[in-house]
Amino acid sequence: MYVKKLQLKDFRNFAGATLTLSNGINVFEGRNAQGKTNLLEALYMTSVGKSMRTPRDKELIRWETDRAYVRTEVEKRGGSESVEVVLDRSVGKCVSVNSLPLTRLGELMGTVLTVLFSPEEIKIVKESPSERRRFADIALSQLSKSYFYRLNRYNRTLSQRNKLLKSVRPDLAALEIWDMQLAEAGAGIVKSRRGFLARLQPIAGRVHSFLTDSSESLALAYEGAGGTEIPEIKENLLKSLALTRESDLKTGFTHVGPHKDDIGVKANGIDLRTFGSQGQQRTAALSLQLSLLELMSDFTGDKPVLLLDDVMSELDEVRRRRLLELITPYQTIITCTELPELDGREDVKRFRVVAGTLS
Repeated sequence: MYVKKLQLKDFRNFAGATLTLSNGINVFEGRNAQGKTNLLEALYMTSVGKSMRTPRDKELIRWETDRAYVRTEVEKRGGSESVEVVLDRSVGKCVSVNSLPLTRLGELMGTVLTVLFSPEEIKIVKESPSERRRFADIALSQLSKSYFYRLNRYNRTLSQRNKLLKSVRPDLAALEIWDMQLAEAGAGIVKSRRGFLARLQPIAGRVHSFLTDSSESLALAYEGAGGTEIPEIKENLLKSLALTRESDLKTGFTHVGPHKDDIGVKANGIDLRTFGSQGQQRTAALSLQLSLLELMSDFTGDKPVLLLDDVMSELDEVRRRRLLELITPYQTIITCTELPELDGREDVKRFRVVAGTLS
């Protein structure tokens, strides 16, 4: 799969733009604060239905205008498809695929496959478990609409359970019902995440070994309810909910479940989440994102689009060179101030970005 065309109107600082992209490497060059990342954000919006930088859609609409418009055209193994997103200050967000409006955002998932890496993505390894869960959930949602809907159902159930816990006199019989529903939805999430990591592990290991010149061995592990099949996982979740019920009632918060799980990331047996250097954490985060390229390709038969937002300046010369070797089979869109390593390459298309205009 590759993106053929990206169109914008009144999106962020772009009054209007139409880009015809190469199916190789596309580079958006320019000084900081000119709008390079806005272009990636627009493409990402047509992939997962939301920005990677803000949960507030109105922030994406250009100042003193009422509507923003983004359209992406992609060429896939099964033919051409298009995604349109309209953001309106009054009406809200409308997403269409092949000119047909979607009633549920989950129907968008998998239409435009993307993998995003930016300096912020070091959070995957460095910061809280929520960042690692987000990494897995975004990837799984693109690969499986049913996972997206299951995750939404779990979050709604969790919200209702927490609301009951916060009430003045919680109904314990009602709490039992919410526990059953939470465990049922949660078991499917845990099983999917475990399967995802099992498939990702060997790929991530190979990528990390390549990036570190075989000096580090990367290992991933899911940290959550035990069990391999849904009935067993569900039973373990129910036991955990029963054990933490008293503390849940005291605090008004659910302490166990997929919303609290984590992904262990180790290199040579060292837990990078706690003891890794910033360089190790950055390389491990890059390995995780790059391994998604191969996993998504194997799973769907279509190659995803790689979005690299100002990451080259974060990497040393060796890792930049190795990264450029790995991305050759995939359409890649890079933002940077400059990238001399690509000078003279015929598979590179360059765009200059200045104050929301392209050349």
